[in-house]
Amino acid sequence: KDVATGLFFVRAISELHRRGISVFMVRGNHDADSLMSRELPYPETVRHFSSSKAETIALDDFKVALHGRSFPKRLTSADFISTYPMRREGWVNIGVLHTSLDGSRGHESYAPCTIDDLKRYGYDYWALGHVHEAEIVCRDPWIVFPGNLQGRNPRETGAKGAMRVTVEDGRIVDVTPLVLDGARWDHIRVDVSGDATDEDLFGRVKTALE
Repeated sequence: KDVATGLFFVRAISELHRRGISVFMVRGNHDADSLMSRELPYPETVRHFSSSKAETIALDDFKVALHGRSFPKRLTSADFISTYPMRREGWVNIGVLHTSLDGSRGHESYAPCTIDDLKRYGYDYWALGHVHEAEIVCRDPWIVFPGNLQGRNPRETGAKGAMRVTVEDGRIVDVTPLVLDGARWDHIRVDVSGDATDEDLFGRVKTALE
């Protein structure tokens, strides 16, 4: 809603561009085509997936095929993933999708689908967006929510970051959380039972916070 947020994001993405790191992006429910009032000035190393149907971006040097689709509008139907292609044989196939899966994770149903729906494409890895909590949903194939890079409020506690995926000889051999948050929300419990003065209670809280 505030273009300043978008411009801040572009500046951050531009740092990756300067370091020779390409970015491949799907638009989700917050930045769907119908919600974007203007186009942001991304560097040429940023690629957006089409919203009309799924498309494949081939990284020939690495024999990696990225399959993805952006949201044309905020809400999508159950057949949203139907245009994703089947795997490209001999390549590492990565599906990029903004989804809440079956909606059982406390989020509205965006691009609804099941684990079995994703498995039938034969991809090696599904990189999922939307759910803020990191979760490895499945390991055969890998279906992964990396979660947020940064907790946004006190309800989003614990370490936040991305997933580092290691590929050897065309096979995914390791998926490891990569902690990247700059600030972290947490909850602590303080025992205030017993006969204590206000000064004692504040002292306990101070000690626990430290």
